[in-house]
Parts: sequence; C-alpha cells; structure tokens
Amino acid sequence: MELDKTTYRDLSIFQQENQSSLFDKLNFTRTSEGKEWLRAFFEKPFKTTEKIRENQEIIRIFLKMLDKWPQSISNGTLLVISKFYETHVDPIPSGSMVNAVTYRVFSPADHSLLKFSIVHFADFIRGMFEILDILKEETLPPALKKHIDKAELLLNRSILRQLGSKPRDYKFTIRENLHYGRYVRNQFRAETHELVEIYGRLDAWYSMAIAARNFNLEFPEILDGDQPYLEASGLYHLLLPKAVPYNIQMNKDSNFIFLTGANMAGKSTFIRAVGCAVFLAHLGMPVPATHMKLSRLDGLLSNINISDNILKGESYFYNEVQRIKNTILKINDGRKWLVLIDELFKGTNVQDAMKCSSAVIKGLIKIRNSIFILSTHLYEIADDLKTHSNISFKYFETAVNDDQLVFSYQLKDGVSNDRLGYLILKREKVVDLLEQL
Repeated sequence: MELDKTTYRDLSIFQQENQSSLFDKLNFTRTSEGKEWLRAFFEKPFKTTEKIRENQEIIRIFLKMLDKWPQSISNGTLLVISKFYETHVDPIPSGSMVNAVTYRVFSPADHSLLKFSIVHFADFIRGMFEILDILKEETLPPALKKHIDKAELLLNRSILRQLGSKPRDYKFTIRENLHYGRYVRNQFRAETHELVEIYGRLDAWYSMAIAARNFNLEFPEILDGDQPYLEASGLYHLLLPKAVPYNIQMNKDSNFIFLTGANMAGKSTFIRAVGCAVFLAHLGMPVPATHMKLSRLDGLLSNINISDNILKGESYFYNEVQRIKNTILKINDGRKWLVLIDELFKGTNVQDAMKCSSAVIKGLIKIRNSIFILSTHLYEIADDLKTHSNISFKYFETAVNDDQLVFSYQLKDGVSNDRLGYLILKREKVVDLLEQL
C-alpha cells in the first residue's frame, strides 16, 4: 500500500512535535533492533493480499506464545553484545587455567568486559533456543519459517547448545569465560549479527501481538478483487482515551461519503480513525474495531493538515490546490485508493470555496474504483450532489442545551446545517469582552 509523507503526518503514524503517534501507541518491542524492524513494517505496508494474510497468520501464532516469550533477551542484552564486538580487547587466549589467570591479571579491563559479556551472550543464546522450542509445534508461514530455519542453522553448534543450557543464575568460571568468549568473538561474530537481526524481526511481530492483546484488536477480513469495499462496525480511533465507535460501509456503488457537522463534532476524528484502521489492516495487523472487512487497496492519500509556506511565498489556498491536483494525478491510474479530505478549500472565501469544492467533488465521483471521505462546512452544495447515486451523506449531530454544546459523536445519515461559531464565541465570553471595549 502506498502512502506519502503528508498522509503519514496527517494520520499521526509517526511522532510529530507535541503529538502522540500510532507507532508509539503500538510499540511494545523489547529492543532497539525490534523497534527498527517494527518501524520498517510501518514504513512499507504490504501490497498484496497474500502478504497481508501471511502477516496476520504470523501475529496469530505469536498471540498463542506471548506468555511463553523468553524474558532473558532485553535491550541491554543486545547492547552488551554490540559493545563486546565494538570494543578493542587483547586477543583472548585458549581456556587453560594458566591462560585464564594470566589474562585476568594482565588484562583486567578486558577480562571484566569478557566476564560481563558472556553472561549476556548466554541470555541471548538461551532465549533464542527457547523461541525455537516454542515454535517447533507450529506450522509456520514462509515469511516466518525462513528466519526460524536460519536461526536453527546458526545455532546448530555444540558449543552454543552448551552455552544456552546454562541456567539464568549460572556463575561462569574464568576458564569458561575464555572458552566461550574466544569462540563468539573470533568464530561467531557474523553469525551473532545475523541472529540479532532475526531476533529484531521476531521482536517486531511480538510487539504487534502484544498490541493486539492489550487493546483487544480484531483481525480484518481482506478481500480479493478489483472493486473497492470497506465495511466496519465498532470502529474507533486508537489514540483517543475514550473513543466513540462508528459503523461504516462503502462499495463501488456507494464509494463517496459527503460528511458534514459543526466544529468539534467529530468529523476529523472519524476520518483519521478510518485512515488508521485501513493502514493497520495493510500491515497485517488487527484493527480497532469489532468487525472489519475491506478490499486490499493500492494506496492511501489524505488532505487534512495543509499549511502555507512563507519562505516560498505560497498561500494556504495554493497549497490546497496543489494537494488536490497531486491527488487527482495519483488516483487516476485505475488502482484502488482511499482518499481522505478534511475541510476542503478553507483558504478562500465561502463562495469561492463552494464553487471549487463542487467542481472537485463532481470530478472525483467519476472514479468508481476508489473510496472517498470528504468533510466540509459547505452543506449548501449537498443539494446539487444528490443526483449522483454513489454519494452518501453523513453528518455528526450537535445539540445545544442552555447555550452549552453537546456532542454525541454519532455518525448519522443526512446533512448538517449547524452554524455554531457565534455560539462558541459567546460561550467563551469573547462577545462580552468585545462589548466592554
């Protein structure tokens, strides 16, 4: 699935200044290597149904083994291993008692590093053997099996089985320190790096499974075919502490949602919730919904947080136009896209915005192989669009009780004509302040 930098930013996939992110919310990796592999997954959503389903199956396998996951491998473990290889030490002699005592006496700093590192190497090797053991009864998908097979091959050495068999609190003798240290430093360096990389991938899958369990996420059904489809019930935004769930259904005959509602009613949150769920589905991850079924999409584009560019002398409206232009050029390729547009043409006057918005919407609805959700305050243009059968009109309702706004955050059929700006201005005592000037 294709996303650009703007869409990643609009959906808060990764950390922006003073913002929480979807990645941070779902990152339960135990190591830096795992975190980097998880980031790699997030940066390249899958492009095929087969890969999505395969990753779903891998996460399901990890869900079954979470309580058995070895705790001996931590970020500190891998940091110590890395430092052991990066630090220059005097050549490690063979493990005779004389050599061991001599090395400890004449190279005390190197011996201390060696002694400390072997404990962590034992933790790592032991943990890898434990992972292989708990996976041996599973039928592994190819993407996981190739890494497990490689790990088994790398660990198929008697000296490593000896090292991995040592209990967690085992005290290595000075001869054992030299014996194991000499081997892992001189004969197992490249293999160690390969194992660490494999563990990083496993740690990323482990994180996805932990997130699925911690947030009660559900696996979506991914559909084959050329027609766009999106159906979800109980869909919510994962970054909100108390999110209100939504129901949504879109297909080739109803592929455009015209969304209205007052400010703060929930339009932007709904749009982002849909975008984030579709994004996670294309990672093969479960999603924040009680049920979700969707076609595999080729790309996701958003038009939410447009800004002006003072240095280039570009106005807000100009950048809105450029974003829409680039979106049209992107999606006019016969592929399936999800396009999210929040408050189109805020950078010009109302009459101009209505004319521009109407022109854009009438053009976009011709593209039946993609899915569109567009929010706007310009409810007046809705009547002119009702002749198009593939547009559905949704809105978020706002009630007023004693000059107080009450938001239900429930998605309803129809068009909202709420105009609450002046009420908010009055509620916040701005009108009173102006009258006192």
